[in-house]
Amino acid sequence: MTLLLDTHTFLWFCQDDPALSAAAKALLEDPANRKLLSLAACWEIAIKAGLGKLVGLTEPSGTYIPNALARTGFELFPIELAHVTAVEALPHHHRDPFDRLLVAQALVEGFPVVSADPAFDPYGVTRLW
Repeated sequence: MTLLLDTHTFLWFCQDDPALSAAAKALLEDPANRKLLSLAACWEIAIKAGLGKLVGLTEPSGTYIPNALARTGFELFPIELAHVTAVEALPHHHRDPFDRLLVAQALVEGFPVVSADPAFDPYGVTRLW
């Protein structure tokens, strides 16, 4: 199964945070699953790191993210024009631009999102947690 990771899911997994559910951890540890980190999540990490809101980062996001990807075997998932333009048609259940882009990516590609955030649910995205 191909999984699209929410930003917090990626960070919690990399930092072995107990906030990560056992079910989510099992999905991410299963070698049969393909784990994708959207460039939208990377953008969110960089913004929050720059604002000093990510205390768990041990290095700048420009090195933390590639190192974490190499360590976990997760893959970067690009943002395509179809993803960006799909945001236009989304209902306004949620205003977070990063989450809205993840929703669009999940809907366009048919991927479930691994997230603790119920804000994805009104969009009809399959959310695993």
